[in-house]
Amino acid sequence: MVNGIGDKTLSPLKVFEDLESSVRSYIRSFPAVFSRAQGSRVWDVDGREYIDFIAGAGALNYGHNNPRLKERLVAYIQEDGITHSLDLATSAKAGFLEAFQDVILKPRGMSYKVMFPGPAGTNAVESALKLARKVTGRTTVMAFTNAFHGMTLGSLAATGNRFKRGGAGLPLTNTVIMPYDQYVDGEMDTADYLEQVLDDEGSGIPLPAAIILETVQGEGGVNVARGMWLKKIEKLCRRREIVLIVDDIQVGCGRTGPFFSFEPYGLNPDLVCLSKSLSGYGLPLSVTLIRPEMDIWDPGEHNGTFRGQDLAFLTATEALAYWRTDALTQGTLDNAERVRTVLQDIADAYPSLEATVRGRGLIQGLALGRAGMGAKISQAAFQRGLMAETSGPEGQVLKLLPPLTIDLATLDQGLQILRESVVSVLA
Repeated sequence: MVNGIGDKTLSPLKVFEDLESSVRSYIRSFPAVFSRAQGSRVWDVDGREYIDFIAGAGALNYGHNNPRLKERLVAYIQEDGITHSLDLATSAKAGFLEAFQDVILKPRGMSYKVMFPGPAGTNAVESALKLARKVTGRTTVMAFTNAFHGMTLGSLAATGNRFKRGGAGLPLTNTVIMPYDQYVDGEMDTADYLEQVLDDEGSGIPLPAAIILETVQGEGGVNVARGMWLKKIEKLCRRREIVLIVDDIQVGCGRTGPFFSFEPYGLNPDLVCLSKSLSGYGLPLSVTLIRPEMDIWDPGEHNGTFRGQDLAFLTATEALAYWRTDALTQGTLDNAERVRTVLQDIADAYPSLEATVRGRGLIQGLALGRAGMGAKISQAAFQRGLMAETSGPEGQVLKLLPPLTIDLATLDQGLQILRESVVSVLA
């Protein structure tokens, strides 16, 4: 028995209720104590099995305890490899930098310096915002409705969610929120509106240091920007010397098919933020990719204790082996079509849901017109052995994020559970 977990007379969640902060959230939607995971499945302490369509909010694109990554990690630990190194030079970091250059950047004709700003995605965003302001000498940042960029103050200022912003406890300044693609009515071109605001001396909005965007807003409700809209944003940035930041933290590392979500549109961001599945194993790791001419940091001007995540460097390097061919990209796109077909079937079969299908690659969702329906379907699915979360400012989107390496039988089983859960909720 550990902390009462093995005592059948006590709630298995009692230790968390008694000792953990009330800020905990996922545990409330998925009330079980988990003890083991492999691939696309997790098990609780009672041995019950669940299919995982959350994948660590996109941090487990290669599944739980990926065998090829685990083998390399265990060997490294047994060899007394460096675990923590600040920003010292280590063989693990060198291996990652070289592999990232050879496997990801060079084949795509990209030239970026790699910055290790700290362990979390919000660290990557904070460093990008700080650098954009240093490069331009300007202070304002433009972000978008329903954006999510992190929970530290700079990232939170660029986040649209009213509830999360309210947790800051102070005014969030130096950021202007503009309407995302198709935010207004599906007809208005908000890129044209943004350009008009920038060019109008009476708009009251100063020329920004940066525009930060997600090509797919995962936490904001699986909102997908169109390629033409993204290209317009890039062009207006170039004409006005505004730094373009793409936050690819949740939808990068192959989530939409290609390694970077912006690849199909030919975008060339000035700064790119990556984290979540970058380590491949769920270990904390983030990077900020910087166009070389913008790498004007003074040594130590932005630092942190946990920049030297050598275990994460190691597994990240091993994970890049998936990108030496296009097999994972093609598999992701094929599975995406399978998911979209099932979601569209559900939307068509049950019009009372008032559902529409959203997403790209293996980040897809059902946007539900009935309040509270997403949470009800998620709960029903969990009772049947499927973990799927909600997103959007009011939790109105049921979001699916299965591991990219999921096998077809497990994917189909999860989708069938989802269908059964919809039926049970409507009944």
